[in-house]
Amino acid sequence: MSLSGPPDGLSPVRRLLMISVGLVYLVTPVLGVLRGQVTGARAVWACVALIVFVGGYVGIVLSQRTFGRPSRWTYALLGLTTLLAVALPPIFGGGWLALPVYMSVAFAMALPRRQAVAAVAAMGVTVAGLGLVTGTDSGTLVLLLFQVVTLAVLFTNVRNTRLLVSRLREAQGEVARLAAGEERLRIARDLHDLLGHSLSLIAMKAELAGRLAEGSPAVWREVRDIEEVARQALVEVREAVTGYRQRGLAEAVDGVRAALESAGTDTSVRLSGTPLPAALDGLLAWAVREGGTNVLRHSGARRCGITVTYDGAEATLEITDDGRGQVGSAAEGEGNGLAGLAERVAAAGGTMAAGPVRGGFRLAVRVPAPEPEPEPARKPEPGPEPEPKPEPDPESGPAGSAAAMAVPGEREPEQP
Repeated sequence: MSLSGPPDGLSPVRRLLMISVGLVYLVTPVLGVLRGQVTGARAVWACVALIVFVGGYVGIVLSQRTFGRPSRWTYALLGLTTLLAVALPPIFGGGWLALPVYMSVAFAMALPRRQAVAAVAAMGVTVAGLGLVTGTDSGTLVLLLFQVVTLAVLFTNVRNTRLLVSRLREAQGEVARLAAGEERLRIARDLHDLLGHSLSLIAMKAELAGRLAEGSPAVWREVRDIEEVARQALVEVREAVTGYRQRGLAEAVDGVRAALESAGTDTSVRLSGTPLPAALDGLLAWAVREGGTNVLRHSGARRCGITVTYDGAEATLEITDDGRGQVGSAAEGEGNGLAGLAERVAAAGGTMAAGPVRGGFRLAVRVPAPEPEPEPARKPEPGPEPEPKPEPDPESGPAGSAAAMAVPGEREPEQP
């Protein structure tokens, strides 16, 4: 399914604005520098540390594709900001205990649920320990712990709400695709039942009329043209019906991408040289569905790439992921899964390679373009029929010849 915009419905800017409202908690460290509580080189380092912390916090929001789907950069930035949040309060005082509160929000928005719960709990323990080290009064410490828990719960609910909205949109897209598929099937049935029957009848009648008109070459040629047009239209209608009933490559790619995105796998698609011939389109659609099923069931991948190229002579499909690199065809039996796909690719004259590679799994399918079908031979045109020769008179002979040559009105001489 082709989705416009980010999966959670929020652009990175809107996401940043929403999560950055809590930057007001940095007022205490900033006021400590402005009021001279931190002076000299320590004040410079405090400003640099605040700038780095805010930059890392913003980077956490922008580096993830959606809430709860961290990237490699997200984990690196979380590590940096967590280190600053833990290290700065003992250096610059208890006013900097607001930084761990930010980390509870970042954990709730960026990490999967179980990891987020563990990280928020660890941050609560850290805030309690830092409060004791910095000599923070018990009332302020209790308030900070309360903020850590409540803000984490609040932003966890916000994240879950956005993810539910995202899944609802995906479900609506799936319903729309199913409705479109049902409509195509209905149109295909109508075309087959109405036009197919009528064109078949026209072709049969034209063929019969051609047989009856063999004595007239001009009429026979016109009737033959009617028959050829009817048969060609019938072939085109059947091809259209087949195309409506088939799930093509584009629909297969959209469906696999939607399924992978719903499972938490970031999917990139690159298509070049399409559209494909009908035979290749159906075969590669099958391959995309089988490859996507293998990624979903057996790989546990976080990233997947689908590449389709066609240069007029050969079509190539490549599906790569960063998962565990397992193949599901062995357990599925002969004729199913990747084994069945390999048989179909071989029958089309192509090759298939599937196996683990460095850092994941790779499925590659190469299929040559089908040869064009030869045009059907045209029926020979009938030539002009020869004029019938006069049949001889059964009473032919001298008398018959004389009778044939007799002048009208004259009597023949009597025989003695």
